[in-house]
Amino acid sequence: MKILITGATGLIGQEIVSVCRQQNIDVNYLTTSKNKLSSDPGYTGYFWDPKKGEIDTDCFVGVEVIINLVGATVAKRWTSSYKKEILESRTNTASLILESLKTTKHSVRHIVSASAIGVYPDSFQNYYMEDATERDSGFLGEVVEKWEKAVLDFETINIDVSLLRIGLVLSEKGGAFPKIAKPIQLGMGSFFGNGKQWQSWIHVHDLARMFMFVVQEELTGVFNAVAPNPVSNKKLTRTIAEKYNKRIILPNVPRLTMKLILGDMHSLLFSSQRVCSGKISSLGFDFDYDNIVMAVDVLVE
Repeated sequence: MKILITGATGLIGQEIVSVCRQQNIDVNYLTTSKNKLSSDPGYTGYFWDPKKGEIDTDCFVGVEVIINLVGATVAKRWTSSYKKEILESRTNTASLILESLKTTKHSVRHIVSASAIGVYPDSFQNYYMEDATERDSGFLGEVVEKWEKAVLDFETINIDVSLLRIGLVLSEKGGAFPKIAKPIQLGMGSFFGNGKQWQSWIHVHDLARMFMFVVQEELTGVFNAVAPNPVSNKKLTRTIAEKYNKRIILPNVPRLTMKLILGDMHSLLFSSQRVCSGKISSLGFDFDYDNIVMAVDVLVE
């Protein structure tokens, strides 16, 4: 099998590439940086420029499955221009691949795409399964809906579609975890708001394995890519603090304060989404890190 990965050099992409190499699966990848092109055995890069609508269609040769991870980070201040970039980096890239496949002889049969639990509304009570019809009315909800629609359009050319709605990804190599852990390590940790908001998380190792599980089992549809046991912001913060032998002594950070500092992006810290991963588990996926204490133990050495 050969897989084409967009976003292969990112945090999640690197982990998936590592799994592919362990399983002797060949990987093609798309990159916007010519100095990141490689032609190592089983790992070949191809250039694309989605903003200009350019793509090297040789990337599709021999490929059966596309893993789609590309998208500008949401962990950056949401100016009006950056909001546009967040959206277009997801929708325009998917559309470029789709339109290219329409005019290229290919063997692609399945696309497995990243999505996000940000599609679900902020709630302290709800426990969201994949078939939930409620939608977040804010910017993230809009992004995820348009993102998923762009990927679902692949069905129009008879390509199977899978969407993995990803929660808070925990990795010691980057992303949110080092930013959360550093103030705590320095004795400056605190809860956001009342600390009761639900945070549905997943260890990056399990996330990469889940993508490959969906690929290899040829599963289609929507899957919540979160660990089985969501935790409150207070529980997450305290678990990290205990690992560092620190106490949380600073007052809680008010929502208004973070809104003044971060603008609309502050919602990432205060939104509450308790999300269920029962669907993927019922199909045979086993988590290596199913509780937050176990995950933090390997993240903090």
